[in-house]
Amino acid sequence: MKILVTDFDNVVHEVPAEADWPIMEAIRGAGLPIKAECGGCCLCATCHVYVDESWAGRVQAMEDEEEMMLGEAPEVRPGSRLSCQIRMTPELDGLMLSLAPVY
Repeated sequence: MKILVTDFDNVVHEVPAEADWPIMEAIRGAGLPIKAECGGCCLCATCHVYVDESWAGRVQAMEDEEEMMLGEAPEVRPGSRLSCQIRMTPELDGLMLSLAPVY
C-alpha cells in the first residue's frame, strides 16, 4: 500500500505504508520533514497534515483528543489531521495528503 505526500516544495512523494500503522510512521520512514515530537501519542500537533478533500470521507473519524490538539496547531484548515491518528488500511491505499507547515 502507499500514500502520496506533497512536501513544502509541491513535490509529490509515493510513500509505502504498512497496514494498521500510523500514517505518521510512513512519512517519517520516508525521511520527509515531519517533527512528530510526541512519537504518536496525540500529545502535540507536530505531525499535522492536510488530507486531500477527495479523501475526507474515507479517513477514520477524528476523536476528541485529536480535535483538541489541532486547536494548538498553526494554519488549521479543512482537511487538517494529525497523521499519528490515521491508521493505514487497504481502503486508504493511494491516500493523498500534504505536509502542514513546521514551526
